[in-house]
Amino acid sequence: MKILLISMPSVHVIRWIENLQDSNYELYWFDILERGEIQTLDSVHQFTNWKKRKKRYIKGEFFLSKKMPFVYRNIIPFLEVTLDEALQKVILEIQPDIIHSFEMQSCSYPILKTIEKFPNIKWIYSCWGSDLYHYRNFKNHISQIKAVLKRVNFLLTDCERDHIIAKELGFKNQFLGIIPGGAGFKIDELEPLRLPINERKLILVKGYEHNFGRGLNVVKALESLQAITSGYEVVVFGAHPSVKKYIHENKLDFKVYDRHELTHQNILELMGKSLLYIGNSISDGMPNTLLEAIVMGAFPIQSNPGGVTAEIINHKVNGLLIENPEDVNELKILIAYFFANKNISVQAQKLNYSLAQDKFEYETNKKAVIEMYQKAANI
Repeated sequence: MKILLISMPSVHVIRWIENLQDSNYELYWFDILERGEIQTLDSVHQFTNWKKRKKRYIKGEFFLSKKMPFVYRNIIPFLEVTLDEALQKVILEIQPDIIHSFEMQSCSYPILKTIEKFPNIKWIYSCWGSDLYHYRNFKNHISQIKAVLKRVNFLLTDCERDHIIAKELGFKNQFLGIIPGGAGFKIDELEPLRLPINERKLILVKGYEHNFGRGLNVVKALESLQAITSGYEVVVFGAHPSVKKYIHENKLDFKVYDRHELTHQNILELMGKSLLYIGNSISDGMPNTLLEAIVMGAFPIQSNPGGVTAEIINHKVNGLLIENPEDVNELKILIAYFFANKNISVQAQKLNYSLAQDKFEYETNKKAVIEMYQKAANI
């Protein structure tokens, strides 16, 4: 079976591909964002650097792209290879049995035109993050989402919420199930990184502050709670510039890492040392960092957009749910509750370890990924 994977370069896609190393599938990866090769299995054939010039650069192109984008879009196919041309060439060359796109806005909208030329090729779409939950609210997106869902043969999600939304938006084809975005975790191998609860002295915060992330509100909440968090080091990772700036200007004794300073392994190591993990956003799918916290034994306080986090977190049992990510006072109340009831982390860690073994274990998800492609091929 030939599978053409289309995605942005992502640690989650790399982890997904790793699940297929023992399969006999022929794997191909198309670099839709033109970012260059990913570090993955040697057996994966990668299509990169496809946006080649047809003509030399013409003076005024940049100005035209900024001031008259509609005109520029009409002439650019004469100047450089388009996505449609590049992808069509790849499809004709390899004749894939399945095309699998990860994410909607950057990786599925742009390929619809091309895939519609090949109605017999099966298309799997993996819903990530805010693909449906957020973008369904915008007129300029809803028609594109519905068009993709109409053509897609198979749907994968990381939560039940997005399966429900997809059906509401007209998806009528085959649902292949819920699989974590990066598939599973090698829980036994990670065990040495999981410190006992009484040795955990970190409070770990995801520092995203952008369209969806609200890490700055968490920083502000912790700033006002330093009396009850004394003895614990606050570590903010994945911090956007506004978060770093706030911490610096207010002289907070927090350790900060920006978006590109830590590897996935580094983050898992921090999770294994953390008593508390806090992730806060106004929109997301099932957060991968939440799963990492669960696997590594950190007590999670996590936002709950569209009820997605509540699919695996029982409030005040194996974590705490943030219902209003914009409310700093709510965050303060939740953090204070945790430190007033720290023993909750003992039972939560046991429950979450059992949850991780049941739903997020590597071999279980690896088998599910391999079988999922076989199922799609046979329908």
